[in-house]
Amino acid sequence: MDLSKHTMSTLFAQLGLPNDDKFIARFILQNTLPEGQPIYEASCFNDSQTAFLAQGLDEDSDWTELIDSLDAAMRAPH
Repeated sequence: MDLSKHTMSTLFAQLGLPNDDKFIARFILQNTLPEGQPIYEASCFNDSQTAFLAQGLDEDSDWTELIDSLDAAMRAPH
């Protein structure tokens, strides 16, 4: 198990996306998830990102809390 502390920035880096605060905020604003759609089915993610997100949730990995946080942020009214 990876014991390093994960942040939203490290999650974006793990997904292969820019991970500075401005990019993350813009990404969340531009990619709203509709009710009932799992985050891993969002069209803004490629196949490998989708697999990482789905696996992280399925296995209740150490990334799950951050994936859930990103999911909630992408559903929040802006």
